[in-house]
Amino acid sequence: MSTLRPSDLAREHGLSAQAVRNYEQNGFIPAAERTAGGYRVYTPVHAAALRAFRALVAAYGHALAGRIMTELHRGDLDRALEIIDRGHCQLLRDRETLDAVRKAIDHLTPAADIVADRSPGRTIRTVGELARHLRVTPATLRAWEAAGILAPARDPATGYRVYHTPDVRDAELTHLLRRGGYDLPRIAAVVEQIRTAGGAGAVTAALDEWRRKLTARGVAMLEAAGRLGHYLRDHPDGPLRTSDDE
Repeated sequence: MSTLRPSDLAREHGLSAQAVRNYEQNGFIPAAERTAGGYRVYTPVHAAALRAFRALVAAYGHALAGRIMTELHRGDLDRALEIIDRGHCQLLRDRETLDAVRKAIDHLTPAADIVADRSPGRTIRTVGELARHLRVTPATLRAWEAAGILAPARDPATGYRVYHTPDVRDAELTHLLRRGGYDLPRIAAVVEQIRTAGGAGAVTAALDEWRRKLTARGVAMLEAAGRLGHYLRDHPDGPLRTSDDE
C-alpha cells in the first residue's frame, strides 16, 4: 500500500499538516504508523477517512462530524449511524417548521388584530410548555423576550408568562431563524415586521434563504454518505477491522 505524508493529505483539502495531525490525535482519522525515526506514515485509508470527515463537517458541522468518526474508530458503527440519523431527523424537522412558518405568513393579520387575539379565552402555553414544544430551555425563551422578540402577557393572578397563538408563531419563527444563523437583533426586526400589516416581505426573503440552506445541507448529507460509504466499503482494514480480518 502506498504511503503518504501529512502534507500530502493536507494539500488536498487546503489544510495545514498540523491540522491533519490534530485530526489524528482527536480520533477523526485512524492512528498512523510510525517510522523508526518517529515520522507518521499515512496510507490511502487515512486519505479516505479525511475525505469522509471533511464531507461530514459540511453536512453536520465540525462537532457532530468528529463524533461520527470517533465512534467509527472505536468500532461502534451503530452509534455513528444513530448520530447521522438524528441529523436527518433534524433536517426534516427544520423543513416542517419552515413550511409551518410559511403557512403562518400567508395568513398574517394586522397588528391590531394580533393584539385582539391575545384574549384569555385563546389557547395559551406556559413558558415550560412552549419550551418543550420548541425543544429549547425556558431560559432561551426569556432571552428572546429580553431581546424584544417575544412579548408574552402575564397572568393577572400569578404574574406568570402566558403565550397566545401569535406568541407561539413568533417563537417558532425565532427558533427557525436562530438555526439559520440569524442573530437576535435581526430576528427582532423581522418579527416586528410580521406584527405590522405588510411586514411579510423581509421574512419571506429570510425563509427563501433558509430554504436554500436546507437544500444545500441535504445535498451535503448525500455527499457525506457517499464518502463515508466509500471509506467503510473499500477500506476493510480501516475503522471496522476485527481480529478475524487480521
